[in-house]
Order: sequence, then C-alpha cells, then structure tokens
Amino acid sequence: MEKIQIVLVLWLIGLLPAQAQRTELVPFGDFEHWTVRHIKESPVVGGETKTLYVVGPDEIIDKNAPYDYAKTIWASSNAYARFSGVTKVSVTVEPDQGPDGTCAKLSTRFAECKVAGLVDVKVLATGALYWGRMLEPVTGVKNPYSFMDWGIPFTKRPSALLLDCKAELPATGVLTKGTTFRQKEFPGEDPCQIMLLLQQRWEDADGNIHALRVGTAVRRIARSTNGWKQGFRVPVFYGDARRQKGYQAYMDLLQGDKTLYAVNSRGQRKPILEEGWAEPDAACTHAVLQITAGCQGAFVGALGNTLWIDNVRLEYVE
Repeated sequence: MEKIQIVLVLWLIGLLPAQAQRTELVPFGDFEHWTVRHIKESPVVGGETKTLYVVGPDEIIDKNAPYDYAKTIWASSNAYARFSGVTKVSVTVEPDQGPDGTCAKLSTRFAECKVAGLVDVKVLATGALYWGRMLEPVTGVKNPYSFMDWGIPFTKRPSALLLDCKAELPATGVLTKGTTFRQKEFPGEDPCQIMLLLQQRWEDADGNIHALRVGTAVRRIARSTNGWKQGFRVPVFYGDARRQKGYQAYMDLLQGDKTLYAVNSRGQRKPILEEGWAEPDAACTHAVLQITAGCQGAFVGALGNTLWIDNVRLEYVE
C-alpha cells in the first residue's frame, strides 16, 4: 500500500507545470561593439595618444572630452584623468578575441608615466566593468568610487546572472599597493569577483541616497580556469543573503570603505547608503553589476590577474 501511495504522489508531481527558464542577453553583453576613444596625454607625461575603450555603440572619438554614457549601460576602470591641468589615461579593459567573436579582457597592471621624463609614477589599477558611468575627467586619487555613478534603473527579478569567462591568476600570494610614487608588497590573495546587486533606492529631503538590498549575486574566482567556462552561473539570493546557504562575508552590505556612489536627482554625487536587507518580495529600483579582475579595492591587487568575459545574460524563471 505504501508503494502505491509513493507512485501516486510521483504521478501527481508529474502533472504539475514545470517552471520554464529563459535568458536575456544584457545590452552590449556580447562585447561585439565598442566605442574607441583617442585621448592625447599632456606633453609633460609624454604627449602620446592613448586608446580608451567603452562597451557601447561602434564609434571612433578623436577628442579629449568626457564620454556620453547615455549611449550604453556599461562603464569601466578605463580612466580619462586630468590632474592640475595634466591629462593622463589608464587602460585596464579592452576588447580581445573570445571563443565566438570579441570578448572583454580585464587586467591588473600598473598605469605608468614619467613626469617631465624624469620622475617615474606608478599607480596600480584593476580591470573592472560595471553598470553606470564614469564621472569624467577624474581629478584625484582620493576616494575613486566617488567618480563613478554606480547602477542603472532596473525593476526585474532575475534568478541568476550568467556569463562565459576565463581567468588567469598568477597565484604568487603577493599583493601590491601602488599609489603615485609609492609601491608596497605584502602577502595576500586577490580573486576575481562577479557581483550583481539589486537595490531599492530612495532620496530624502536633503538629496541623500538610501538603499535596501533586495537581491544579492556574488561569486569569486580564486584560481586560473582551465580555458573558458561557458554559462558560469551566479544565483541571486532575495532578501537577507546571510540566511541563505552559500552565504559568504563578501556578500554583505556595502558600507564603510566599500560604499559606492551615485548622482542624485539634483546632480550631486552622494554615497549610496545601504542600510539593511529588504524583504524577499520587495520591489527593486536599481541594479549594480560589477565584474573585476580582483577584489582588493582601489590601488591594491595581484599584478598579472587577467579575466576575460563574454555573453553576459540574465536568467528568469517563468
């Protein structure tokens, strides 16, 4: 009799409609289209013309000017900087050959220049792509996140982030901190990181930006991959991620020195104050996607880290 009941339950389960899954490629997420910017650096740092890349419409721009990020949802760690009247650029993200066309290559390296041909300046930069815009030109190295407008308006509820990726990490156990004239080495690891955050944001009467975390999708790649990993899946946890199986401390709220910035409705740069966890069914207003060749923060990383990504898409359950 018990066996008959089990068979009956299994038969009834089989009658239930299966949940269908579909995926959507995010805009420009196949990395087949790039805007190419030619920026001429100041004579005091060599006067060369450097090439900056933006994931966006096919276009060539031959002038030193801020980029119009209304054309794309993507920005990067590529920096058009102007300090004390001196123009300098840093390139850590560029197109490369992928398994089925063009992909994005993110690298951790020194941005180097000689001032007046004599003083050697090195700043460590980690390759990163993110949704939002760079507030150009960058005018200082203090609090670099404040030169980025993080996130885009977003109201959907994906079940996962999917992408194709390949990673090469030197795994030397050595981290480097490089800011202008000083470089320092110390022990540590620097995994690549893929992070999608869904937020519910609002502004108070003073224009401050507040947020609750609606959804969390974060994974790290700590070792070199054996070639390309197709369909690398990062599930989205809704509600309090700390209560989910697989939670790690790096999935926590972005507070303190991890605080991101955005431009409010008045055009002011403000920190995004992530104040808590939303209920699992809370509405989402914004999404923050960040893909980086390292996770140590500004000016610190493992030299030589390289991450290739392609075909960024979102998974939905219907």
